[in-house]
Amino acid sequence: MTREIDMQARMANPATIVPDAMQALLGLGKAINKVGVPALTMHLVYLRASQINGCSVCVDMHARDAKKAGASDEKIWAVGAWRETTRLDEAERAALALTDATTKLTDGPVPDDVYDAAAKHFDEEQLAALIMGIATVNLWNRLNAATRQVVS
Repeated sequence: MTREIDMQARMANPATIVPDAMQALLGLGKAINKVGVPALTMHLVYLRASQINGCSVCVDMHARDAKKAGASDEKIWAVGAWRETTRLDEAERAALALTDATTKLTDGPVPDDVYDAAAKHFDEEQLAALIMGIATVNLWNRLNAATRQVVS
């Protein structure tokens, strides 16, 4: 069964409509970026969450951002199958495992082994930034999905 997709947004992104919301979300992103998690790792995390959530706008944007941050095309393509590739280092793999577990909360809470693996590669402040980054990209994905934002 093929599903017909309407390629028009239902409305502008809600963050641009609610007064001060965009500024608040951008401010959160800036705070997360100041902590020192490698930019490439953050873009891979954002890309992975966006793949899980089916947010084409964010998949497009974060694949491009990962490329600008130095990722090879092969590394970007591997994110969707990160468990089955050698193109990612251990820290990136731990961050992607945390992304999967934090994004797929219907599977249950984040398992201790996933959290502990991430904590081996990132200090407490960086781990907090990763978790906040994952939560933030999930928010953006949900705003885009609810209003059917499309890649322009």
